[in-house]
Amino acid sequence: MLGRLSKPIRAVLRWQVLATAGIAAAAGIAEGANGAGSALAGGLVSILAGLGSALVAARSGGRSAGGILVGALRAEGVKLALIAVLLWLVLATYHEIVPLAFFGTFVATVLIFSMAFFVRDN
Repeated sequence: MLGRLSKPIRAVLRWQVLATAGIAAAAGIAEGANGAGSALAGGLVSILAGLGSALVAARSGGRSAGGILVGALRAEGVKLALIAVLLWLVLATYHEIVPLAFFGTFVATVLIFSMAFFVRDN
């Protein structure tokens, strides 16, 4: 499944996983199990949304400029929808959430995903 994704997307997904693990370890030391769980949840929201977006983009094989633009907009729409649903799901179900760990990891991994633009594809 991940083999269809471009090298930049695979690279930032790997960076997101590493950042999530590192922040979760630090949050676990500082806040205990709920801190680590919150950081993992925050990272997973961004990772899953980015993965969904990348898979939609990989499937839209636009041949024209308009087709490519529609595919990119569709992928971004999927990403935003997944973020909204996953944030709501976590916040509605995880009652012992540590907000700083959750939102800090989420923001860090969203920023990391935007770095795909700077990764060379060759």
